[in-house]
Amino acid sequence: MDVSSVMTTLFLTHKACLGHDTGRSHPERANRLTAILNRLSAPAFARLKRKDAPLADKAEIARIHRLDFVDRVLSSIPTEGRSFLDPDTAVSPGSREAALRAAGACIAAVDAVMTGEVDNAFCAVRPPGHHAEANRSMGFCLFNNVAVGALHARAAHGIRRVAVVDFDVHHGNGTQSMFWPDAELFYASTHQFPHYPGTGAREERGAHDNIVNVPLPPGSGSAEFHVGMTERVLPALDAFKPELVMISAGFDAHAADPLADIYLGEDDFAWATTELAKVAKAWCGGKVVSTLEGGYDLKALANSVGAHVTSLLAAA
Repeated sequence: MDVSSVMTTLFLTHKACLGHDTGRSHPERANRLTAILNRLSAPAFARLKRKDAPLADKAEIARIHRLDFVDRVLSSIPTEGRSFLDPDTAVSPGSREAALRAAGACIAAVDAVMTGEVDNAFCAVRPPGHHAEANRSMGFCLFNNVAVGALHARAAHGIRRVAVVDFDVHHGNGTQSMFWPDAELFYASTHQFPHYPGTGAREERGAHDNIVNVPLPPGSGSAEFHVGMTERVLPALDAFKPELVMISAGFDAHAADPLADIYLGEDDFAWATTELAKVAKAWCGGKVVSTLEGGYDLKALANSVGAHVTSLLAAA
């Protein structure tokens, strides 16, 4: 049997991620994931290889977060009701399992891609992660899922050069701060600026020129996004020669999204995914792991994820 004919895109999620109850009026709410699951149940996605996201253990998360911080976050989760880790970041009794499975999804996706079980992977999980810093949860994020996956790739698979590209409309301050001092970790972000969380200026380049920020002014659309990707992100990623490409896949730069003022469409996310997969194919056999970040208009989110996953399937 031709091996290439059975390789595909892995789709990781878990029903526990619906149990992270932030409240009905919170932007990062459970029906975001429900909308995605409904979209990816369509016949067009029958080729996805589907698996439940496993639980990460504390030691795996502690490769990038301080262990005392991990313990503090887990112990702060209430046994009933809801509490807040910061003004934006709610937790409920179901948040512990959801957070551990969100991180665990990235770990399992890395394992599947690095071992050749699949070509690439998408993790539909919540809470998201890219705002979480080494010792701080913020911006809807408990643990930095994509960074946990990146450090796992190094520890478990013997690679060094891991790249994260983030097209969420908000800058991934947590990922940037974690990757900043390490020449073999690359982070690139396109994002609205100025906007939450206030980081991501073009001048923020990392200790080893390993950070690429493409700040987009409010009102930017497809043209500005494509220029930023083609002139700055993609050439820098290519020059980095990644052994694994990871994507912080936020879809809140969509024109319909209520939390920002960037005007992208589903085709833009599909194009970006295809271009990132091309660089991955050139340097690391197409190894791509993507994980969900933001996106708060349910229809736009579902359709954008559909476009993103369609591009991953086409690259597989």
